[in-house]
Amino acid sequence: DGKFFKSYGARKSFGGQAVTVKCFEDNSRVKELLASEGAGKVLVVDGGGSLRRALLGDMIAEKAAKNGWEGLVIYGCIRDVDVIAQTDLGVQALASHPMKTDKRGIGDLNVPVTFAGVTFHPGHYIYADNNGVIVSPSPLKMPE
Repeated sequence: DGKFFKSYGARKSFGGQAVTVKCFEDNSRVKELLASEGAGKVLVVDGGGSLRRALLGDMIAEKAAKNGWEGLVIYGCIRDVDVIAQTDLGVQALASHPMKTDKRGIGDLNVPVTFAGVTFHPGHYIYADNNGVIVSPSPLKMPE
């Protein structure tokens, strides 16, 4: 169907201000960020498109939902898809993979990240649903 991301979370549409992290097969920074307050925010994860490790699992997703995060856009994989499908969080990712990442504490926070032909800047606004993902430098007025 040409769609880049697949929707995994219970929230099929979500939006908010971008927080970015660039990490490859190490979700230490993802876990740290999602443990903080996330109301009105979307975590954009540039996982380098790796299909070899999952950057999000059920425990981290549940913590993100409890901390008010709107959702995540992950250029990489997730795991625990059945639990995440029941979690009040928007999750868009490339695919699922059962293997956890190594935790080495490696990753760049709040840097521009580019994937799927788009550069995501920290502080810009991300809107995602089953049609895809859009980015705007300022908030968009959503239809009622």
